[in-house]
Amino acid sequence: MDKKKFSVVGLGEVLWDLLPDGKLLGGAPANFAYHAKGLGAEAFVVSAVGPDDLGGEILSQLDRSGLETRYIHQDAEHPTGRVTVTLDAAGTPSYVIHTDVAWDFIPQSPALLDLAERTDATCFGTLCQRSPISQHTVRSFLENTPQDSLRVFDINLRQQFYSASIIHNMLTLSNVLKLNDEELPVVAKLLEMDGAETSLMEELVRRYDLRLVALTRGAKGSLLCTREGWSDHPGMSVTVADTVGAGDAFTAALVMGLLENHPLGEINAQANRLAAYVCTQKGAMPPYSG
Repeated sequence: MDKKKFSVVGLGEVLWDLLPDGKLLGGAPANFAYHAKGLGAEAFVVSAVGPDDLGGEILSQLDRSGLETRYIHQDAEHPTGRVTVTLDAAGTPSYVIHTDVAWDFIPQSPALLDLAERTDATCFGTLCQRSPISQHTVRSFLENTPQDSLRVFDINLRQQFYSASIIHNMLTLSNVLKLNDEELPVVAKLLEMDGAETSLMEELVRRYDLRLVALTRGAKGSLLCTREGWSDHPGMSVTVADTVGAGDAFTAALVMGLLENHPLGEINAQANRLAAYVCTQKGAMPPYSG
């Protein structure tokens, strides 16, 4: 019997990360889709690029990676997204995210709603909801996915592009939340929650009726919390090239493990393995090695 090929969508920004030694393709939803494809999914990127050479390069590179690009809108008026990335001594990135770019204007369409209706998992964040047009498209897409599909809110807080209302509204449309240990206290404050990491995760599961909350902790691994129990992974020791995209790879492995109904501890271990591999490579979409 053939293994089911899940339909997985990365919904939101696609862009160029302008690193100190050159540009690399990025954007959390696109990174997620790239690794989901590597793990066996039929992966789609829903986004927008501009009418410039940078947009054409994105479409060509994603196509060479085997990702579906027909849901990437080609915007005639706005440039392709860019992020200026600087790295500290430990390889940890900081970002300047340029505004008024193509992925701020992802249009709704009948084709997108058709894709939503046959999607097994959608990953999205806060960043592309900084504009009303893309925010509306994201929400409409999620509202049209099957009730039992995964709607994964990879919160991905960047600069000032988030608010308590966006986070609350997106949590009400989600059934999985992924965030890191720097983002959790920010989210807790915005949602007027108090407590230790574990109690905050349990409260998020209860308050928003989530299937799972995943907390990544960098080199210290990750915690997964469900209604039924916990998984705590200590992380893996590797030589870090940079950490760009490691969290997105983690999310892809998490999603594929959930879709395939793997045990929680196995899902956590696989997600850490893939994230650790990405940390040993330059950029968010290194050659995939299973």
